[in-house]
Amino acid sequence: MNKKLGIVITDGVGFRNFILSNFIEEASLQFKSVIIYSGLPKSAYPTGLQGNVEIRELEVFTESKLTWFFRKWKEVAHLRKYQHFYGMKDNLVSGYPKNNSARSILVKLIYIFTKMVHSNKSILFAENLQFLSFSKGTITVNYKKLLTEDLPDHLFFTHQRPPYVAPFLYAAQKLKIKTSSFIFSWDNLASKGRMMGSFDYYLVWSDLMKSELLHFYPNVTDEKVKIVGTPQFEPYVMPKYKTKNDDFFNKFKLDTTKKIICYSCADVSIGKNDGIVIESIANAIRNHKIVEDVQLLVRTSPAEDDARFRMIRAAFPEISWNVPKWKLTRENHAENWSQRVPSEEDIKDLRALLEYSDVNINMCSTMSLDFMLFDKPIINTVFGNETSGLYNDQRFLNYDHYKKVVESDAVIIAKNETELIDAINDALQNPTKRTLQREKLIKLQISKPLEGTSKRIVETLIQISK
Repeated sequence: MNKKLGIVITDGVGFRNFILSNFIEEASLQFKSVIIYSGLPKSAYPTGLQGNVEIRELEVFTESKLTWFFRKWKEVAHLRKYQHFYGMKDNLVSGYPKNNSARSILVKLIYIFTKMVHSNKSILFAENLQFLSFSKGTITVNYKKLLTEDLPDHLFFTHQRPPYVAPFLYAAQKLKIKTSSFIFSWDNLASKGRMMGSFDYYLVWSDLMKSELLHFYPNVTDEKVKIVGTPQFEPYVMPKYKTKNDDFFNKFKLDTTKKIICYSCADVSIGKNDGIVIESIANAIRNHKIVEDVQLLVRTSPAEDDARFRMIRAAFPEISWNVPKWKLTRENHAENWSQRVPSEEDIKDLRALLEYSDVNINMCSTMSLDFMLFDKPIINTVFGNETSGLYNDQRFLNYDHYKKVVESDAVIIAKNETELIDAINDALQNPTKRTLQREKLIKLQISKPLEGTSKRIVETLIQISK
């Protein structure tokens, strides 16, 4: 195709989804040229990308106080408008300031104002003010110059939310370059704040996600939303990421005669009960409360290292650990976690962990979907509530995206140690008990096959670039 495609990659997960999948290869075959506009350093990318692929490292945009104010107004108003959804209300409540700093007082004023005014029209008005506030800025001017020089026919954003690339979207709009965005994650629409701005087209995982998008963004019309699946899981059907059974067991020093329980951690902001759950499992194994001979493998969150688990590692040396090999590519960024980039080795490790583990335990994570794709039993631990004294993770069961998981009966919910041990024993003895429910949930959340996901996305981009 005689067209030029621009791809905006803002963070490590976007890198994982669109660089470590088949996407760049497919795009380079179908477009005359491909330009990656990167919110990550150029050094993060592998050498040897296809000859018609170029990388432009974007200047890092930092919001002014005025830009921050209008963005905050827009986002709080969006949460207000849809606070009848539990996740929206929970984020609204948790975002209310706890002190009286100057910025906190401004946020409190926004909360008061948006309680009365949160129409779609007012949200779009706040967004217009936000974009106007950075329209004359140096970085915005430089973005316009860059896009004027390159003139891509289509600009594809791999994430719809990061505010630090909003000026790049504005520059594209002013130059009348067609734009589209991929909806980053399954929980973004029903619980997170407003998108960074308005796009010409939206690419979504499923029919469910399309219906959510049309509900939360009434200005978007049906024909502007394209269902493509997600490249997040495509590496699981790519031969290059396959690991032999023996290699996996040797790498993590696992016993081939024992079954594997995998606990996958959340990041530190919401995984505050991770250590308690890990100790519960480890003690249950030591005290022979698990009916089969098992071993525990813990995968920490890619957003952090394993520093907070050092005491557990010392107390339970028998636990195996998978600390994701994600490299921090840049310090002092507005969202430091976004600058962590995965290695191919980590994708191989994760795929092997999914294939060879017997049971997964996590706290309401997207990892539930990862393990379902390999038809593995999943237990969701939510030990905390409003009165337990622990971090209240039970509230996540009420988030709209996860409520569907609970209602599907595709996972087992464990609210305390006794329920957890019972759930582990049940999952080990009856691994296919919820296979049908898992299959139905996968079809609901990911409406397209994993095979050919990148090709399908590229073909969609070709179609909407005409």
